[in-house]
Amino acid sequence: MKDRREYIIAKAMELYCMQGFNNTSITDLQNALDMGRGTLYYYFKDQDELFQTCMERYFLQPKQEALQLPANLTMNEMIEAMEKYLDGLEAALLTFENKQVNTSNVNHLMFTAYSRFPSMRRKAQRLALKELDLWRKAINYEQRMGIVRRDIDAELTAIMFAHIKNSYDSGLTGAKMNFELLKNTYKGLYKLIKIEKNAE
Repeated sequence: MKDRREYIIAKAMELYCMQGFNNTSITDLQNALDMGRGTLYYYFKDQDELFQTCMERYFLQPKQEALQLPANLTMNEMIEAMEKYLDGLEAALLTFENKQVNTSNVNHLMFTAYSRFPSMRRKAQRLALKELDLWRKAINYEQRMGIVRRDIDAELTAIMFAHIKNSYDSGLTGAKMNFELLKNTYKGLYKLIKIEKNAE
Protein backbone atom coordinates (compact mmCIF):
# COMPACT_ATOMS: atom_id res chain seq x y z
CA MET A 1 0.00 0.00 0.00
CA LYS A 2 2.86 2.36 0.85
CA ASP A 3 4.60 1.47 -2.42
CA ARG A 4 1.50 2.37 -4.41
CA ARG A 5 1.22 5.73 -2.63
CA GLU A 6 4.87 6.44 -3.40
CA TYR A 7 4.30 5.47 -7.01
CA ILE A 8 1.40 7.94 -7.26
CA ILE A 9 3.53 10.73 -5.80
CA ALA A 10 6.42 10.06 -8.20
CA LYS A 11 4.23 9.81 -11.30
CA ALA A 12 2.19 12.86 -10.38
CA MET A 13 5.35 14.88 -9.80
CA GLU A 14 6.64 13.86 -13.20
CA LEU A 15 3.45 15.11 -14.83
CA TYR A 16 3.54 18.35 -12.87
CA CYS A 17 7.16 18.95 -13.89
CA MET A 18 6.41 18.35 -17.56
CA GLN A 19 2.97 19.99 -17.85
CA GLY A 20 2.60 22.27 -14.85
CA PHE A 21 0.01 21.83 -12.11
CA ASN A 22 -2.75 23.82 -13.78
CA ASN A 23 -2.42 21.83 -17.01
CA THR A 24 -2.57 18.44 -15.28
CA SER A 25 -6.07 17.08 -14.81
CA ILE A 26 -7.31 14.18 -12.74
CA THR A 27 -7.88 12.37 -16.04
CA ASP A 28 -4.22 12.94 -16.99
CA LEU A 29 -3.18 11.44 -13.66
CA GLN A 30 -5.52 8.48 -14.07
CA ASN A 31 -4.14 7.74 -17.54
CA ALA A 32 -0.51 8.05 -16.45
CA LEU A 33 -1.11 5.88 -13.40
CA ASP A 34 -3.46 3.44 -15.14
CA MET A 35 -5.63 3.84 -12.09
CA GLY A 36 -9.29 4.53 -11.46
CA ARG A 37 -10.40 7.78 -9.87
CA GLY A 38 -11.71 5.95 -6.82
CA THR A 39 -8.33 4.32 -6.21
CA LEU A 40 -6.56 7.66 -6.59
CA TYR A 41 -8.94 9.27 -4.12
CA TYR A 42 -8.35 6.44 -1.67
CA TYR A 43 -4.79 7.68 -1.22
CA PHE A 44 -5.38 11.44 -1.64
CA LYS A 45 -8.62 13.26 -0.94
CA ASP A 46 -8.12 15.57 -3.93
CA GLN A 47 -5.51 16.88 -6.33
CA ASP A 48 -4.59 19.74 -3.99
CA GLU A 49 -3.49 17.24 -1.33
CA LEU A 50 -1.55 15.24 -3.90
CA PHE A 51 0.19 18.35 -5.24
CA GLN A 52 1.13 19.56 -1.75
CA THR A 53 2.51 16.13 -0.91
CA CYS A 54 4.61 16.15 -4.08
CA MET A 55 6.04 19.59 -3.38
CA GLU A 56 6.75 18.70 0.24
CA ARG A 57 8.47 15.45 -0.74
CA TYR A 58 10.60 16.80 -3.57
CA PHE A 59 11.45 20.33 -2.44
CA LEU A 60 10.63 21.32 1.12
CA GLN A 61 11.50 18.17 3.05
CA PRO A 62 14.90 17.64 1.35
CA LYS A 63 15.84 21.28 1.91
CA GLN A 64 14.80 21.08 5.55
CA GLU A 65 17.01 18.02 6.00
CA ALA A 66 19.93 19.70 4.19
CA LEU A 67 19.78 22.65 6.58
CA GLN A 68 20.12 20.58 9.75
CA LEU A 69 23.56 22.08 10.32
CA PRO A 70 25.46 23.47 13.30
CA ALA A 71 25.68 27.24 13.73
CA ASN A 72 29.49 27.20 13.58
CA LEU A 73 30.05 25.75 10.14
CA THR A 74 32.54 26.43 7.39
CA MET A 75 31.77 27.57 3.88
CA ASN A 76 32.83 24.18 2.51
CA GLU A 77 30.38 22.45 4.86
CA MET A 78 27.60 24.78 3.72
CA ILE A 79 28.43 24.23 0.06
CA GLU A 80 28.54 20.46 0.61
CA ALA A 81 25.09 20.59 2.23
CA MET A 82 23.67 22.43 -0.79
CA GLU A 83 25.39 20.03 -3.19
CA LYS A 84 23.86 17.12 -1.28
CA TYR A 85 20.44 18.75 -1.60
CA LEU A 86 20.94 19.20 -5.36
CA ASP A 87 22.22 15.61 -5.71
CA GLY A 88 19.09 14.33 -4.00
CA LEU A 89 16.84 16.43 -6.22
CA GLU A 90 18.68 15.32 -9.35
CA ALA A 91 18.47 11.66 -8.30
CA ALA A 92 14.74 12.00 -7.68
CA LEU A 93 14.13 13.67 -11.04
CA LEU A 94 16.19 10.99 -12.81
CA THR A 95 13.69 8.38 -11.66
CA PHE A 96 11.19 9.94 -14.06
CA GLU A 97 10.69 8.20 -17.39
CA ASN A 98 11.10 11.54 -19.15
CA LYS A 99 14.63 12.73 -18.32
CA GLN A 100 14.24 16.19 -19.89
CA VAL A 101 12.55 17.96 -16.98
CA ASN A 102 11.63 21.47 -18.02
CA THR A 103 13.29 24.07 -15.79
CA SER A 104 10.58 26.67 -16.36
CA ASN A 105 7.89 24.27 -15.19
CA VAL A 106 9.79 23.44 -12.01
CA ASN A 107 10.05 27.13 -11.15
CA HIS A 108 6.40 27.60 -12.02
CA LEU A 109 5.43 24.69 -9.76
CA MET A 110 7.06 26.45 -6.82
CA PHE A 111 5.28 29.72 -7.57
CA THR A 112 1.99 27.86 -7.92
CA ALA A 113 2.44 25.98 -4.65
CA TYR A 114 3.47 29.02 -2.64
CA SER A 115 0.71 31.25 -4.00
CA ARG A 116 -2.00 28.60 -3.74
CA PHE A 117 -1.12 27.23 -0.29
CA PRO A 118 -0.14 29.84 2.34
CA SER A 119 1.16 27.20 4.77
CA MET A 120 3.63 25.97 2.15
CA ARG A 121 4.70 29.55 1.42
CA ARG A 122 5.33 30.17 5.11
CA LYS A 123 7.40 27.01 5.42
CA ALA A 124 9.40 27.89 2.31
CA GLN A 125 10.03 31.37 3.72
CA ARG A 126 11.25 29.93 7.03
CA LEU A 127 13.62 27.62 5.20
CA ALA A 128 14.88 30.44 2.98
CA LEU A 129 15.58 32.61 6.04
CA LYS A 130 17.33 29.74 7.80
CA GLU A 131 19.52 29.09 4.76
CA LEU A 132 20.39 32.78 4.46
CA ASP A 133 21.31 32.89 8.15
CA LEU A 134 23.58 29.84 7.78
CA TRP A 135 25.37 31.37 4.80
CA ARG A 136 25.83 34.60 6.77
CA LYS A 137 27.22 32.74 9.79
CA ALA A 138 29.60 30.67 7.65
CA ILE A 139 30.90 33.81 5.93
CA ASN A 140 31.31 35.66 9.23
CA TYR A 141 33.10 32.67 10.77
CA GLU A 142 35.58 32.43 7.90
CA GLN A 143 36.14 36.19 7.97
CA ARG A 144 37.12 35.88 11.63
CA MET A 145 39.38 32.93 10.78
CA GLY A 146 41.12 34.91 8.03
CA ILE A 147 39.88 32.67 5.22
CA VAL A 148 37.33 34.99 3.59
CA ARG A 149 38.09 38.62 2.78
CA ARG A 150 36.95 41.07 5.44
CA ASP A 151 36.17 43.80 2.89
CA ILE A 152 33.18 41.95 1.44
CA ASP A 153 29.64 42.59 2.68
CA ALA A 154 28.63 39.36 4.45
CA GLU A 155 24.90 40.07 4.10
CA LEU A 156 24.98 40.70 0.35
CA THR A 157 27.32 37.76 -0.24
CA ALA A 158 25.04 35.45 1.77
CA ILE A 159 22.12 36.54 -0.42
CA MET A 160 24.16 35.75 -3.54
CA PHE A 161 24.94 32.23 -2.29
CA ALA A 162 21.32 31.64 -1.24
CA HIS A 163 20.07 32.57 -4.71
CA ILE A 164 22.42 30.34 -6.70
CA LYS A 165 20.12 27.32 -6.71
CA ASN A 166 17.15 29.54 -7.57
CA SER A 167 18.85 30.73 -10.75
CA TYR A 168 17.63 28.05 -13.16
CA ASP A 169 17.73 29.71 -16.56
CA SER A 170 16.62 27.66 -19.53
CA GLY A 171 18.53 30.06 -21.76
CA LEU A 172 21.75 28.95 -20.08
CA THR A 173 21.01 25.37 -19.10
CA GLY A 174 18.55 24.26 -21.77
CA ALA A 175 15.38 22.34 -21.02
CA LYS A 176 17.17 19.96 -18.67
CA MET A 177 18.40 21.28 -15.33
CA ASN A 178 22.17 21.60 -15.19
CA PHE A 179 23.00 20.72 -11.59
CA GLU A 180 26.74 20.69 -12.28
CA LEU A 181 26.57 24.35 -13.33
CA LEU A 182 24.96 25.24 -10.01
CA LYS A 183 27.60 23.36 -8.03
CA ASN A 184 30.39 25.04 -9.96
CA THR A 185 28.78 28.42 -9.27
CA TYR A 186 28.98 27.80 -5.50
CA LYS A 187 32.66 26.92 -5.80
CA GLY A 188 33.42 29.80 -8.15
CA LEU A 189 31.80 32.41 -5.92
CA TYR A 190 33.57 31.01 -2.87
CA LYS A 191 36.91 31.22 -4.68
CA LEU A 192 36.24 34.89 -5.45
CA ILE A 193 35.70 35.84 -1.81
CA LYS A 194 38.59 33.88 -0.32
CA ILE A 195 41.81 35.54 0.67
CA GLU A 196 44.30 34.86 -2.09
CA LYS A 197 46.77 32.87 0.02
CA ASN A 198 43.97 30.39 0.80
CA ALA A 199 42.43 30.34 -2.67
CA GLU A 200 44.11 27.11 -3.73
